[in-house]
Amino acid sequence: METIYTCCCGLDVHRKSVAACVRRLGPDGRLHQETRTFGTMTRNILEMADWLASTGVTHVAMEATGVYWKPIYNLLEDRFTLLLVNARHVKHVPGRKTDVKDCQWLAQLLQAGLLKGSFIPARPQREFRELTRHRSQLVAEKGRVANRLQQVLEDANIKLGTVATDILGASGRDMLRAMTAGEQDPEALADLARRQLRNKIPELRQALEGKVTDHHRFLVSQLLAQVEHLEGQIEALSRRIEEVSGPFAQALAQVATLPGFDQRSAQNVVAEIGPDMEPFPTAAHLASWAGVCPGNNESAGKHKSGRTTQGNRWLRTALVQSAWAATRKKDSYFQAQYRRLAGRRGKKRALFAVAHSLLTVIYHMLTRGSSFNDLGGDYFDKLNAKRLLPHLVKRIRDLGYQVTLEAA
Repeated sequence: METIYTCCCGLDVHRKSVAACVRRLGPDGRLHQETRTFGTMTRNILEMADWLASTGVTHVAMEATGVYWKPIYNLLEDRFTLLLVNARHVKHVPGRKTDVKDCQWLAQLLQAGLLKGSFIPARPQREFRELTRHRSQLVAEKGRVANRLQQVLEDANIKLGTVATDILGASGRDMLRAMTAGEQDPEALADLARRQLRNKIPELRQALEGKVTDHHRFLVSQLLAQVEHLEGQIEALSRRIEEVSGPFAQALAQVATLPGFDQRSAQNVVAEIGPDMEPFPTAAHLASWAGVCPGNNESAGKHKSGRTTQGNRWLRTALVQSAWAATRKKDSYFQAQYRRLAGRRGKKRALFAVAHSLLTVIYHMLTRGSSFNDLGGDYFDKLNAKRLLPHLVKRIRDLGYQVTLEAA
């Protein structure tokens, strides 16, 4: 194999140890290889970095194994060119011998230029991303706690969720707190309703008539406390995200103007892709990395599967949630796109198509610095006017009317 890098290193990272293999091509054309094992404590990693620098290493490759690669990446990124590679891609490269260690195989592939590094953003974006991901996990946990709370209420035959849209709203929380304090009168509980929910007091009286025991009160109080604790953590994370979002302010402002996006969803997306689109040559590359575009599995002229790739699950989740909200905006391009595809391709595929379109728009907005201009809900009608008109005329004639068309 042709040598691309004169001196490079492959790292096999584990929880307690790191195996490093240095491959160096000497002036005489002979290949020199040396393998050492280091611990994963900070001083051990810095010792390894000094050894790599002393041997003349310029490029280092390692597999993305869990979270063990992160501290090593953080300590080495300022001294070497690092490539974090997908373990699946490494295993698919032919020619590996069974007696070759992982670090040696990585070094050999790296020296030959056969490794492609994953997209690893700069440290500020990585920290921003960790905050938004942690917040998303807490929001999901809050939803799970709310479901458990609903199960406890059902066990007590309290049907609050069938009348109130949100049992954790202001009215619902007042009723649950009064219930845990010992209040059992359905009329007194229903009278705690606020604003529009007061119009449903008769239904609430029936829904709040159940058999609540001390066991139910204890569980409800515990779950309510857990919800409030999670909400406090989410609020603290949101404040921290606001504090560190300065370098991403312009990108956040642009993304937040799109239909279906608010401040939080814009933060979730920008934290994953960053404000600079240079790592992605085209919008198609970004969509493939996110996992919101159809797969391409073709052999001998036959299309075998169009399933989407796995991609970035955090980004894909944020895009799908925003796409669902975008389809609810009246007279918008995204609503028209969803309705056009849902009937013949299914709602799930239509939703992924809208998510793909949103990401494409974001790519071009961030690349060009432009603003969003909605094409409108009648875009597809105007695009296919010649094909649509005969269909509409036929439908009107089928209803028993004569139609005459004149240009406006």
